[in-house]
Amino acid sequence: MKIADVKANAFAMPLTSPAFPKGPYRFVNREFLVITYRTDLDALRAVVPEPLEITEPVVKYEFIRMPDSTGFGDYTESGQVIPVSFRGEKGGYVHAMYLNDHPPIAGGRELWGFPKKLATPVLETEIDTLVGTLDYGKVRVAKATMGFKHAQADRDAILAGLAAPSFLLKIIPHVDGTPRICELVRYYTTNVTLKGAWTGPASLELHPHALAPVADLPVLKVESAVHYITDLTLDLGSVVYDYLDEKDA
Repeated sequence: MKIADVKANAFAMPLTSPAFPKGPYRFVNREFLVITYRTDLDALRAVVPEPLEITEPVVKYEFIRMPDSTGFGDYTESGQVIPVSFRGEKGGYVHAMYLNDHPPIAGGRELWGFPKKLATPVLETEIDTLVGTLDYGKVRVAKATMGFKHAQADRDAILAGLAAPSFLLKIIPHVDGTPRICELVRYYTTNVTLKGAWTGPASLELHPHALAPVADLPVLKVESAVHYITDLTLDLGSVVYDYLDEKDA
């Protein structure tokens, strides 16, 4: 293989058999269960990187069912998003993600810097209750419940949330382990079609785990819960802050 061929085809690893295709990435019937809860402010300060600013001591715990996604297939995801602002722009910092499918783990980490790890999240309906569970290996680390479609949710608020940016800390090391890339990435969801949105009573349990430390942001009070289904496109994002650039320091 010629050097020019390497340059032309080097968008993912392995070079001759990438784990995921080139984007854009479209998601159809993406189903969300999002529980918003209050947590300890000092715990948030310990994990949210500057120059992001915490807007309030709140976390959004998410379960996302993705049955139809470009190149990634059929999978489920679970994790925590923290409301933040960046230079006056409000959005969400993606703090933790656990999922059960290799291509979106590889693509998420390599392209955007999503903090994705392999685990077993499940989102399903049990009789009259929407239930989300997250197991890391054989250990249960999170469980969420919500009354199934008890009331219509505020569609405008959900669409506004989907239109807001999300932020990621992308880290790629040198071969000696020192950081080669350390960037704050901003991305958006686009071409959103909201197919349904509901709310209801909810609960959330988080359990300590050394390698899936979701409980480090403890649940003090569940504030609200929403369940919605969308089609959307995930854009490739842009770098908004370079931690290794002296001009940004």
